Amino acid sequence: MPVNKTFNTFADAIADIPPGASIMIGGFGGAGGQPTRLMLALREPGVGDLTIIGNVAGISKTTGYGWPDDLEPIDQGMFFESGQATKIICSFPVPSTTNPLSEIEKAWREGRAEVDIVPQGTLIERIRSAGAGIPAFYTPTGVGTTLIAGKEVREFGGVSCVLETALKADFALMRADVADRWGNIAFRGLQANFAPAMASAARVTVVEVETIQAEPLDPSAVDVAGIYIDRVIALPDAR
Repeated sequence: MPVNKTFNTFADAIADIPPGASIMIGGFGGAGGQPTRLMLALREPGVGDLTIIGNVAGISKTTGYGWPDDLEPIDQGMFFESGQATKIICSFPVPSTTNPLSEIEKAWREGRAEVDIVPQGTLIERIRSAGAGIPAFYTPTGVGTTLIAGKEVREFGGVSCVLETALKADFALMRADVADRWGNIAFRGLQANFAPAMASAARVTVVEVETIQAEPLDPSAVDVAGIYIDRVIALPDAR
């Protein structure tokens, strides 16, 4: 039977995300490349106890940045505002100054959510390691700060390094520019941030794209092969 990974509705594409799931979100937060429609679709059923994994997490609502322009500024903080998320693992949960507080910081201050801040380079390496089958690695990043409290530290060549573990997820949501029905995808701009590594580190990867073409993508244009992509859904109205 021919492989066809296309879905017709956002709701169907994420319908099997259960309570307690861990979800990676690609792109660079509200600055661009995030899977906005899939995020909105996930908010609708109200699935709870979610762990969100992303890079820039709580920027859009407080700075006015959002993508695309026809939607309200949104970011991962929407899942804390709705009460669906109880934990986030990210590099930037809030801007340097926020007034009012971001939804993520508000949830943390009220004891409703756990916030795990990870240096950006360490975060992507933890995700990449999960996809590569590497359980853990040492890095000097974070040594001497509160971010490594309780973690193992060893010295290599006179440099203290902290042990970081691989980071995988149940689902990854991301945006790409174009796909074919076999799930091969190509990115544009900020869409590529974190997404290739997330695709290999998640059990199920769902991608929203502007176009799903009938013919296979040119192999030289493929950024992530279909073997890592489980579902694609076209956004004909997207910019």
